[in-house]
Amino acid sequence: MSSFTRDFDLTVAWLAKYLPRSAVAGYMRIDWQTVGSCMSRALHDLEPERARRLNGLVNIGIDETSYQKGHKYITVVVNHDTNTVVWVADGHGKSVLEQFYKGLTDEQLASIKVVTGDGARWITDCVNEFTPECERCVDPFHVVEWAMKALDEVRKDRWRAAYEKSQKLSRENPQKRGRPKADDKVAAKVQAARTRASEIKNSGYTLGKAPEHLTEKQQTQLDMIQANDLRLYRAYCLKESLRLLLKSTNVKQAEANLKHWLWWASHSRIPALKELYQKIKRHKEHILNTIRLGLSNARIEATNNKIKLIIRKAYGFRNIQNMMDMVYLVCSDIRIPLPNRKSEPQKAA
Repeated sequence: MSSFTRDFDLTVAWLAKYLPRSAVAGYMRIDWQTVGSCMSRALHDLEPERARRLNGLVNIGIDETSYQKGHKYITVVVNHDTNTVVWVADGHGKSVLEQFYKGLTDEQLASIKVVTGDGARWITDCVNEFTPECERCVDPFHVVEWAMKALDEVRKDRWRAAYEKSQKLSRENPQKRGRPKADDKVAAKVQAARTRASEIKNSGYTLGKAPEHLTEKQQTQLDMIQANDLRLYRAYCLKESLRLLLKSTNVKQAEANLKHWLWWASHSRIPALKELYQKIKRHKEHILNTIRLGLSNARIEATNNKIKLIIRKAYGFRNIQNMMDMVYLVCSDIRIPLPNRKSEPQKAA
């Protein structure tokens, strides 16, 4: 039992939805932790049967997001069709996601047709086990992120090679006072090697951008890499080819382009890209499903940003259940009525 009225709880919940918890506590003259309790009671009062959110699921997105340092995660399931959170749980991994699937009825499982997410194996394993008939999609953002990570590994490897070469030239040709001008060519060669290493080291931002967004200076930097380091430039071209492929709307053309990309990556003679090739090959069907259906994890990534904002406004949560209740309350279409005010009409879908 609570010593606060329903109207008081609703007022606290309405304020907590928009303001930092410390501000709500000060304004309502209650303890900081009491705000969480009031908000949780308001949620259960407004939505006593939260399981209704699981009815009629067709297109869902699954992801994990951190809520605290030290690898503290929550798993979030979003309904793409309503852009609302339908399930949240503490932790991540297959054992956690299994709780979501085991809580669904046979009818609810059968209604799920598409599942989007990153390339996590535990998501794929649960999809294959509980909803084998639905289609699994891999978010394009994460695919490009894999390519960016591989490209950055190549960049670091090429920088180390260029740096070691410049150091070797410096040791072999030490600069001394009074050397004849005939040795200026050697000094220029050493300086060029240092410049090349520096250009590669500082090219991470340039290599990550699309060609159409490069500045004049960045384009010059890319041209220098193309002229002096074909290995790094090849990795950049593979990244760009994959990025453009994911924007395709023609599935047959995308499948042909992906087949060519896989051949190109497997024959690149670059270890980081061969690892990327294995990952892309493993998710080939999931990538093609994404292109065909046009679904991504963009909405769930936006939801993750909302969750991080919730945590930041509250300066963290000591009670994980309060935090999950806040997620249910904010990342949904629930309207919190204020006392002595007319409720706003629901917007047409």
